[in-house]
Order: sequence, then C-alpha cells, then structure tokens
Amino acid sequence: MKEGFDLAKELKELPDKPGVYIMHGDRDEIIYIGKAVVLKNRVRQYFQSGRGKSPKIQRMVSKIRWFETIIVDSESEALVLECNLIKEHRPKYNTMMMDDKGYPYLCITNEPFPRLIYAHQQLRDKNEYFGPYTSGTAAKETLLLLQRLFKLRTCRRKLPENIGKERQCLRHHIGQCDAPCAGLISQEEYNKKIEDVKSFLNGRYDGIKKDIKEKMLAASEALEFEEAARLRDLLIAIEHVEEHQKMLKAGSDDDRDIVAIARDGKDAVATVFIVREGRVIGRENIPLAAGEFDEDEDVLTGFLWQFYSGTPYIPAQVFLQADIEAAGEIEEWLSGKKGKKVKLVCPKRGDKEKLVELAEKNAGTVLARDREKLKKEETMTKGAMKELEALLGLDNLVRCESYDISNISGFASVGSMVVFENGRPKKTDYRKFRIKWVQGINDYASMEEVLTRRFKRAIDKSTGFERMPDIILMDGGRGQVGICEQVLAGLGLEIPVAGLVKDDRHRTRGIIYKDLELPIDTHSEAFKLITRIQDEVHRFAIEYHRSLRSKAQTRSVLEDIPGIGEKRRRQIMMHFAGVDELMKATEEEIAAVPGMNALAAKNVYEFLHK
Repeated sequence: MKEGFDLAKELKELPDKPGVYIMHGDRDEIIYIGKAVVLKNRVRQYFQSGRGKSPKIQRMVSKIRWFETIIVDSESEALVLECNLIKEHRPKYNTMMMDDKGYPYLCITNEPFPRLIYAHQQLRDKNEYFGPYTSGTAAKETLLLLQRLFKLRTCRRKLPENIGKERQCLRHHIGQCDAPCAGLISQEEYNKKIEDVKSFLNGRYDGIKKDIKEKMLAASEALEFEEAARLRDLLIAIEHVEEHQKMLKAGSDDDRDIVAIARDGKDAVATVFIVREGRVIGRENIPLAAGEFDEDEDVLTGFLWQFYSGTPYIPAQVFLQADIEAAGEIEEWLSGKKGKKVKLVCPKRGDKEKLVELAEKNAGTVLARDREKLKKEETMTKGAMKELEALLGLDNLVRCESYDISNISGFASVGSMVVFENGRPKKTDYRKFRIKWVQGINDYASMEEVLTRRFKRAIDKSTGFERMPDIILMDGGRGQVGICEQVLAGLGLEIPVAGLVKDDRHRTRGIIYKDLELPIDTHSEAFKLITRIQDEVHRFAIEYHRSLRSKAQTRSVLEDIPGIGEKRRRQIMMHFAGVDELMKATEEEIAAVPGMNALAAKNVYEFLHK
C-alpha cells in the first residue's frame, strides 16, 4: 500500500453512506471507479479473503495502493457521478463499464474534406464533437440521415493529395456521396455542406427543413413521386431526431465549481466539485492551514485567491457555501482572467444548495477522517520546503523548478521541466523541450538551450511560462549550477540556484548553493522532497524521449549510423519491433539480419552502446 496509507484503518473508517469509491495504483493513477449503496460494505468486499473473485478483480485488487471515497445523498446520484468520473478519467479496469454506460458523440473530423463519424467518447483533439446522445441508436440514426442528406464522404482517403487517384466508390454511384475523391465537388462547396451539418447539429433545423419542403413540393408538382417520397422521409427523419440534438459547448454556463470548506481550528479542508457541461467530473480536496484568528470567511476568501491564481480554466460560476465580502473584487479578477463574466453565487434553495451542502459534507468527512494523514502530508510538503529554506538561508520558497536532459547517443535530445509548489508536483506547469540548437551529445549545451528558451519566454510573457520559480534545483553539481547562473545573469534575472552533489556511488550527499557544499540529513523531509523532485524530472524526461522514439521508430537511430543505407535500414526495421528491442540485441543477433555483414553489425552495435 501507499506509504502512510493504513488499509485496516481506512476500511474501518469507511462511511456508512452511498457514494463512489476511487482506486489508485502505483503512480497515483486512477485504475478503477465504482459506486455503492453503502460504501463501507462494498469497498471492504474487495479486500476480504475467501470470497469468489474473477481473475480481473483479483488483478485489479493486487494493483491498488490506496483509495478514496466521495459520499452522495442517494444511490442514483452515485450512479450518475460514477458514470461521469469514468468518462473523465477512463480507468483501466472500467473498460467494460465505460462501453456499457458511455454516451456517444458525433464528430466532424479536422480534415480539408471533413468526415462525419460516430465516436464513443470525446477526445482532446482538433476534431469537433456534438452530443452526448442519450442512445447509440439516436446518434447512428442522425449520422445516417446527415450522410444521406448532405452526401458526405465516409472513406478514409487522404484528400486533396489523392484526388483522382482511385475510382469513385459505390456510394457515389447510388447517389449518396458527391465524390470529392474524384474532384466532382470543390473543397469550398463541400465545406459549405459541412457548415450546414454543423448548423443542424447545433439545433438550427428551420432552414434545412424549409429547403427540403420546397424541393419535395417541386418534385411532387413535376410528378416525380419517388423523389418526393424520399424527401418526405428525410423530413420525417429530421423531425424525429430533432429532439436528440444537443451541442456540447465548452465553457457554457453549465460549467461551474462548487467550493466548500470544513474547519477545526487551524486544520481545514477545501472541497471543490468540478462541474463541466452540467456534469460532476471530478473533486479535489485541498488541505489548508488556517490562521489562529482567521474567521471562516477569511479562510474561504484566501483559498479562492490562491486556488484560482494557479488554475488554468475558470468556470462561468463558482458556488460558495456562504456570502463573502470580497465577492465583487474576486468576480472582477476572475472575469479578467477568463475574458468573460464570472459570478460567485451562494445558493439558498433547491438543487444548487444541495450541491454546496454535499461539498461541505465531503470536506467535513475528509477533515474528520484524515486529520493525521493531512498533517503528515503537510510535513512532507510544506514542512520539507521550510527545511530547505532553513538549510539554504532563504525565505518564502513556494515554487521550485527542476530540469533534465535525455537522449540516446545524441539522438532526439530532449529537455524536461518539472514544477513543485509547496512541496507538491504541479503537473499543469510541466514543460517539454525538443533540443534544436545543439547537435550530438552535449548535456551542458543542451541544458543551456532549455534554460535560455524557458526564461526568455518568461520575459516575453509567453503563455504558460509567466510564473518565475522561487528556486531552481539542478540535478547536477557545480557544472550545471554554473550553466544555470550564467543563463540567468545573461537575461538579467536573479533566482537562487542549488545543485546536488553525488558521492562515489552516485547517491546525493549534499547540496551546492553559492559555491558551497552544504551537508544534508538523508533522513530529513527536505532530502526526501529533493529525491522526489529528482525522480520526477528524470521520469518526465525519459517518458518524453520514449514517446519521440516510438513515433520515429528505428529511423531515429539508424539514419545516423555510418555505413547503414536505406536498404539495410529497412531490413533492420522489419527484423526488430522497435528501438528498445534493437538496443537489447547482441552484435551477433544484428548480424543475423538479412543483408547485414559483421562490419555493419559492429557499426550498429557500437553506435547504440558507445
């Protein structure tokens, strides 16, 4: 189990109420979400021995490192919340449930000649989504209707590059496609049809219905009864699906955060329910350290300022458990950040008031149950930063940035930047850099490039780079610290820079600051925090590099190896599944590739392992 997570205690303190439980894995990722009429009974079942469990459940339970719960007022609310959370987080072990309970969308692809397709979920891509539909049948009915009405293409041909290279498909010959693949309709004309499709999916049917009625009457008057009947059927179909259309508008007034705070003296917890498109898609519990003489209103106001200063998305409304004196000032500030009007609302009745009460109830539950855990987390995070302040003789260290370089034999060098605030990773501020100015293996020069690009963007107020760190922690010693200080001085910036000193076994033994080596207690919270930052920046850099390697496949290395031409590259790529497998191969295994000889195999092996 996760360090500090006492399974027996957590099971004992489960609430005797309906709600949703969220299971987390090794990396804090969500691996399963479920609902329960009684959370105490349901969650305990997973960890009881002697009960018949399917192989899938057994595997899932073996990977659980900790769990959390969200209480609700009824089983039906638990069902809705479970569905929303599954659609948002897509946990590995909820695959079947997602398929059973997910709502489909219609999607217009981001192509020169777009297609209208059926989508099981809304992805974060450049396509445009419409929905969700309450049933797959309604979505498919609408899809077929629009494809038939507007004669849209359904093929996957790459257009306009391949126009005229293949015959028109059967759909064109039966009058269901305008054949842009054969150049029988221009891109401008085709995209006018797409705009009509968007109008239809946005609920603007009147113009289309009027046009069909006029064509139907004209066909009837011309005694073209088959065409009139076809148009009549289309009109009926449009009216039939009209009720099912609902455009999913990002940033609509249905986007809101519900904020409530529970407090016991200096200990406090803020709960934020995140509502998007009218659906609860997540919840955050944030521990707070309240001032001894702070009123509850002061705690809530202070939390709003801090939380929304670092949140990338501002909803149209924020529901609060109580009115606050600074509401007007905060509304003006949030509206400026969003670029649209933002309202702070304290609901007094109805469903909205119940949502706020539910958030407050969850905050109270977390505070009562997890007070010891919150204090431990506070020690590991803010407490660790205080220890680091004392060690370095600095004050007010909140934001720490760290950097790393990753490459294989100089290929596809990348840089990573991770951010910790108050001792916790702030993943929304992580950044990736693909090295552009440096050729080959030169970690110092690559680090100089990454730091220069990062802080020039900060000076230029580039989006996502505006915030400056309070301290920079370099993974290396004096060399990397010197590079960083040189970059900062060249840009006229003054930011403390510290580096890590390794012993002969490559273990951190101290910290470099102002050219002095300061010893650090390896059992201290500050040391543990530094280790977490080190591990995180390495992980982030390696994952980014791995993603580039997987995209480029073996081309990423083979094109840079002397004596390996196109033909041999192709043979190696056919023989090995990817770069990782090639890296594991022996010289003899590489020589066994068709077309290779001993000298070429030696060149490949030595290039990969030098």
